[in-house]
Amino acid sequence: MRIAAAALGCALLTACTPGGLPTSGGGNGGATALVIDINLTNSIPAQIPQGNAGAYAPLLAHVAVGSTIRFTNTDGFSHTATLIPGNPATFPSAYPFTAAALSQTGAKLSQGWSTGTLPAGSSSQTLTADVAGTYVFGCFYHYGAPMRGAIVVQ
Repeated sequence: MRIAAAALGCALLTACTPGGLPTSGGGNGGATALVIDINLTNSIPAQIPQGNAGAYAPLLAHVAVGSTIRFTNTDGFSHTATLIPGNPATFPSAYPFTAAALSQTGAKLSQGWSTGTLPAGSSSQTLTADVAGTYVFGCFYHYGAPMRGAIVVQ
């Protein structure tokens, strides 16, 4: 009986932790629930099809239409994840953001969004991958670091 209770306790803990999110779910057509980790401290920049990226894990996420995405800041200081205005195919060389990136906006990838400023240890709103396409984003504070990533919705 103790083993069964311990297993149940472990299952409940896993379900409540960011790493314990389901990878496919009921109710959303088998689409994924993805958590993108934000951490500039542990970042190793890499080249992706959209350009030089870093500080988000994964740097290039592939999800199905209907999937949900949430950003979690595991770093020691604040960051944002903000769709680059006009959603270009590659990361612009010029700094792309206004102060609007500091406020949380949007719930769907296709409609423009920002997590707003995420303090250390916090998570963003849930974003829905509603339309197929590639969405490039970056951090208001550290875009040149290069703190950038992309989400491909298929």
